Amino acid sequence: MPDASEAISELTFEAALKRLEEIVRRLESGEASLDESIELYGEGDRLREQCETRLQAAQARIEKIQLGRDGKPTGTAPFDAA
Repeated sequence: MPDASEAISELTFEAALKRLEEIVRRLESGEASLDESIELYGEGDRLREQCETRLQAAQARIEKIQLGRDGKPTGTAPFDAA
Protein backbone atom coordinates (compact mmCIF):
# COMPACT_ATOMS: atom_id res chain seq x y z
CA MET A 1 0.00 0.00 0.00
CA PRO A 2 1.54 3.37 -1.01
CA ASP A 3 2.19 5.94 1.69
CA ALA A 4 0.45 9.32 1.69
CA SER A 5 3.29 11.11 -0.14
CA GLU A 6 3.26 8.55 -2.95
CA ALA A 7 -0.53 8.79 -3.24
CA ILE A 8 -0.34 12.59 -3.45
CA SER A 9 2.38 12.48 -6.10
CA GLU A 10 0.11 10.35 -8.29
CA LEU A 11 -2.77 12.85 -8.20
CA THR A 12 -3.41 15.08 -11.17
CA PHE A 13 -3.05 18.81 -10.56
CA GLU A 14 -6.82 19.21 -10.62
CA ALA A 15 -7.42 16.36 -8.15
CA ALA A 16 -4.75 17.67 -5.78
CA LEU A 17 -6.21 21.17 -5.93
CA LYS A 18 -9.73 19.86 -5.29
CA ARG A 19 -8.54 17.89 -2.25
CA LEU A 20 -6.65 20.94 -0.99
CA GLU A 21 -9.82 23.03 -1.29
CA GLU A 22 -11.74 20.38 0.69
CA ILE A 23 -9.10 20.50 3.44
CA VAL A 24 -9.24 24.29 3.61
CA ARG A 25 -13.04 24.21 3.92
CA ARG A 26 -12.82 21.58 6.68
CA LEU A 27 -10.19 23.54 8.61
CA GLU A 28 -12.05 26.84 8.22
CA SER A 29 -15.31 25.28 9.43
CA GLY A 30 -13.75 24.59 12.83
CA GLU A 31 -15.43 21.19 12.98
CA ALA A 32 -12.23 19.15 12.96
CA SER A 33 -10.65 18.06 16.21
CA LEU A 34 -7.15 19.28 17.03
CA ASP A 35 -5.56 15.98 15.99
CA GLU A 36 -7.54 15.87 12.76
CA SER A 37 -6.66 19.50 12.05
CA ILE A 38 -2.96 18.74 12.45
CA GLU A 39 -3.24 15.78 10.08
CA LEU A 40 -5.23 17.82 7.56
CA TYR A 41 -2.72 20.66 7.73
CA GLY A 42 0.13 18.25 6.98
CA GLU A 43 -1.74 16.73 4.05
CA GLY A 44 -2.63 20.19 2.80
CA ASP A 45 1.00 21.26 2.91
CA ARG A 46 2.04 18.20 0.87
CA LEU A 47 -0.76 18.90 -1.63
CA ARG A 48 0.30 22.56 -1.94
CA GLU A 49 3.86 21.46 -2.59
CA GLN A 50 2.67 18.98 -5.25
CA CYS A 51 0.55 21.64 -6.99
CA GLU A 52 3.43 24.11 -6.94
CA THR A 53 5.80 21.52 -8.41
CA ARG A 54 3.38 20.70 -11.20
CA LEU A 55 2.83 24.37 -12.01
CA GLN A 56 6.58 25.00 -12.16
CA ALA A 57 7.01 22.00 -14.47
CA ALA A 58 4.22 23.27 -16.74
CA GLN A 59 5.73 26.74 -16.85
CA ALA A 60 9.12 25.29 -17.79
CA ARG A 61 7.51 23.61 -20.82
CA ILE A 62 5.84 26.78 -22.07
CA GLU A 63 7.70 28.58 -24.81
CA LYS A 64 7.04 31.91 -26.39
CA ILE A 65 7.19 32.46 -30.12
CA GLN A 66 9.87 34.87 -31.26
CA LEU A 67 9.04 37.15 -34.16
CA GLY A 68 11.47 38.61 -36.65
CA ARG A 69 11.52 42.25 -37.78
CA ASP A 70 9.02 41.37 -40.47
CA GLY A 71 6.60 40.04 -37.85
CA LYS A 72 6.96 36.43 -38.94
CA PRO A 73 7.84 33.64 -36.48
CA THR A 74 11.56 32.90 -36.32
CA GLY A 75 11.63 30.34 -33.51
CA THR A 76 10.86 29.89 -29.84
CA ALA A 77 12.47 30.85 -26.54
CA PRO A 78 11.79 29.76 -22.97
CA PHE A 79 8.88 31.54 -21.33
CA ASP A 80 9.87 34.17 -18.78
CA ALA A 81 6.99 35.02 -16.45
CA ALA A 82 8.79 38.12 -15.12
